[in-house]
Amino acid sequence: MKLMIDAQSVTKPMTFAGETIIINLHGALISTAVRLIVGMKFEIHVYLTGKHAKAEVVRVDPEQPLLCGIALEVPRNIWGVSLPPHDWREGALQ
Repeated sequence: MKLMIDAQSVTKPMTFAGETIIINLHGALISTAVRLIVGMKFEIHVYLTGKHAKAEVVRVDPEQPLLCGIALEVPRNIWGVSLPPHDWREGALQ
């Protein structure tokens, strides 16, 4: 799901914008206009929900360095997407 984000580094004076490509409760794959480095910590803001969270860059794609995997410091739904019910499991309707 593509969501517009902006972020501000907590380790150095830097802000950047981007969008999510894949999201989950633990983090996301994001695309940015600037190169990020593994270990960089920042606060992310999701425009759609207005929610903020602390996150860290955990992977940078070596072939496409503007694609990064991020992990949220505390897993939660900052994205505003519907989640399956707690009792849902794959194959339950078979």
